[in-house]
Amino acid sequence: MSARKGHNPLHETDSIAEGDIGCCGYVLIGLSYLLVIVTFPFSLLWCLKVVQEYERAVIFRLGRIKSSRAQGPGLFFLLPCADNFAKVDLRTFSFNFPHQEVITKDYVPCVVDVVIYTRVFNATKSVVNILNARASTHLLGATTLKAIVRTVCLSEFLSDRERIDYTMKSTLDRVTDNWGVKVERVEIKDIRLPVQMQRAMAVEAKSAREARAKITTVQGKLMASRLLKKAAGVLAETPASLQLRYLQTLQSISEEQNHTVIFPMPANLFSAGVRQMLGRLSGSLAGAQSNQSGQPLIDLQQTPDNTQF
Repeated sequence: MSARKGHNPLHETDSIAEGDIGCCGYVLIGLSYLLVIVTFPFSLLWCLKVVQEYERAVIFRLGRIKSSRAQGPGLFFLLPCADNFAKVDLRTFSFNFPHQEVITKDYVPCVVDVVIYTRVFNATKSVVNILNARASTHLLGATTLKAIVRTVCLSEFLSDRERIDYTMKSTLDRVTDNWGVKVERVEIKDIRLPVQMQRAMAVEAKSAREARAKITTVQGKLMASRLLKKAAGVLAETPASLQLRYLQTLQSISEEQNHTVIFPMPANLFSAGVRQMLGRLSGSLAGAQSNQSGQPLIDLQQTPDNTQF
């Protein structure tokens, strides 16, 4: 009788050779068939088994896998005293990791809630290659979460959750593929930070918003000054446009519902009276300072006639 010296993991390309059972195995199988025939039809109660649509049965004959393909769903046949089977559920199951304390790359402690959705895609692998696929996947998910969070900073962890979810899913898939388990989805539900860190982040965000607001205001003033400079150049080219702008301003003021009354009058109307007043004032000051200076303070002859006050 041949015997395996060690356990080798089962892969998709592995084939099961029934000739490995040896001569004694064939004798036992023959006796099992004889027992079924002698006790027929009562033996059908032990030989016929049923698995549900969401289940598969991995059959072992004399301790060895009968086929790399699991049986089911529906009815299948077992030899008494020679065959036994393990039933595997193929439905998606989830693992919840509440209140996982992790530390980011920049040494910031935080508490994370994560959910992992997995399913068994190969029933034979999940029975042969691992003792408990669900428990092992649960432990692997907890350790993988802490290992991945240690490689990212807090800002990246908060802003790029989708990439971290995908990285964690890919890392788990590479390990659980040999267990016959497929990781369908990884979701980070919540991230809780210490109160001191929350306050510091709030102050930092407020300062950043105020800085952006000041920059926007300064940029707006700069653009307005440039436009005003261009407008002044355009108005200087055409003197009549300045008068039109003056009339437009008066119209906009008159449209407002206020008690202000404006009488447009030419500015040179008061120029003569203003020159006489300044002349009297300069004459009185010139008499007081005649010993110190021989020139008047204001020379009215040099003042242009069209000066507007």
